[in-house]
Amino acid sequence: MATLIELAGRTFALVHEGPGRPQAADGGLILPPGRVALLHELGDALFYRHGQNSWSPCGWRRLSEPPLRIANPQRRLTADDDVWDDPARHHSSAVAALDAGDGTVLLLGALGLGTARLAADHDTLTGWYEHGGQPWFAAYGPEEEVFAAYTGHLAASLGSSSRRAGNVWSSWYAYYEAITEQQLAKDVQDLQGLPFDVVQVDDGWEQLVGDWQPNHKFPSGMKALADRIGDAGMTPGLWLAPFIALPGSQFAQQHPGLLLRDSRGEPVIAGNNWGTGYHALDLSRPATLDHLGEMIHRVVHEWGFRYLKLDFINAGAVPGVRAGDAEREQTYRDALALVRRVAGDDVYLLGSGAVLLPSLGILDGLRSGPDVAPMWQNYATDDPSDAMARNAVVNTVHRLWHQPLAEVDPDVVYFRSRLNLLTDQQLGWLRDLADICRFRALSDPPSWLTATELEDLRAYLSAQPEIARRSRYVWTVDGREVDFTPAITPAAQAYPIT
Repeated sequence: MATLIELAGRTFALVHEGPGRPQAADGGLILPPGRVALLHELGDALFYRHGQNSWSPCGWRRLSEPPLRIANPQRRLTADDDVWDDPARHHSSAVAALDAGDGTVLLLGALGLGTARLAADHDTLTGWYEHGGQPWFAAYGPEEEVFAAYTGHLAASLGSSSRRAGNVWSSWYAYYEAITEQQLAKDVQDLQGLPFDVVQVDDGWEQLVGDWQPNHKFPSGMKALADRIGDAGMTPGLWLAPFIALPGSQFAQQHPGLLLRDSRGEPVIAGNNWGTGYHALDLSRPATLDHLGEMIHRVVHEWGFRYLKLDFINAGAVPGVRAGDAEREQTYRDALALVRRVAGDDVYLLGSGAVLLPSLGILDGLRSGPDVAPMWQNYATDDPSDAMARNAVVNTVHRLWHQPLAEVDPDVVYFRSRLNLLTDQQLGWLRDLADICRFRALSDPPSWLTATELEDLRAYLSAQPEIARRSRYVWTVDGREVDFTPAITPAAQAYPIT
């Protein structure tokens, strides 16, 4: 049915399929469930695209420009919701917004699960759910206010977390998969006395992705490593990809019935990494959930890891045939809830590749972009989801509105000059953004740092700067202006926050 609605003194035409009528709510209106369309009359506005998972591109594009998307189909399968990709029309996941050009925006956001999608053209802003239907929130006004109103409704309907990670040291950007027990023992010793709260062991410790036991490089076992980190006064952290398995893993070979299948009965390829496609686990099956629960119990309660980086978890929400025709976002959320129950409320859960809405109230932190790298841009590619520092900055800045819901993880900052191609300005953007997120992580081994670099690192991690937002891309950090406009696009306009 069609009706006229008023948002902040402006009238919009609304068409909706679901029963009921729009209801007044804090900051805007709750719209009926199902498919909705707003006739916006904003012309060639800027469109805010929200990516489906941590690595999916986020940002503003004018409606007359090509849509922001991942063009490479293999990469898109890994880093976005490939089934809804549209090369011609601007599209978004969970929430979208249109910039009226005067600092005000029209926002339409989903308030429930069911794989919410949105699209826009010069006339309409449309939202629908792939499965079932939940209500929507619509608001019009200053950008910061309408996004804040939306996060308030999301927290009320799906939950939020206020747990803090502290300062994190990760092994990934120093050693990648080449980590060893011996090298980590030295690094843990060197990290003592520095202001780190967590030491997180990343990929490279496991036998194979899907087989979550230590490989030959960790002869003493993972409990011994966790104990070593704890004895050094830091929280032991571990990387896992609990929702996927490589085709060559023992799990995939011995339990093929626990892999998610497509309509032809073939195992779903959920993405590509480690030189091959990887499978998604079928999280709708009780036996798969038993396996997941046993894995988390072992890692947390037997080995002693209290900080878990859960990677590639968007695989839990890829299309496939699930038991009882289970909805994919609900299946993903139920599996994360199991991880939380088994791990306990005092274990920090960070999601990488996380899908926003079904993660809320369960995960404590959300990776906000693709991996950084010790280079600003890769001139061989313009893929907005590729691992490079600029992509990480761009995505994180456009996801900072998540902060009331969970910690925003912008990935690591650098202090080392060794194996580092970033300029001082680029290093500064990374560090300032981590301060704005209040989530600071590093991968620099202390032995790689000069005395000056080590002292700079110590001072940075010990500081508690005052943060204030001034406009879309401008903040102050302890009164010093930080402008990300040149990092994102020289043509961007930074409208004042009112």
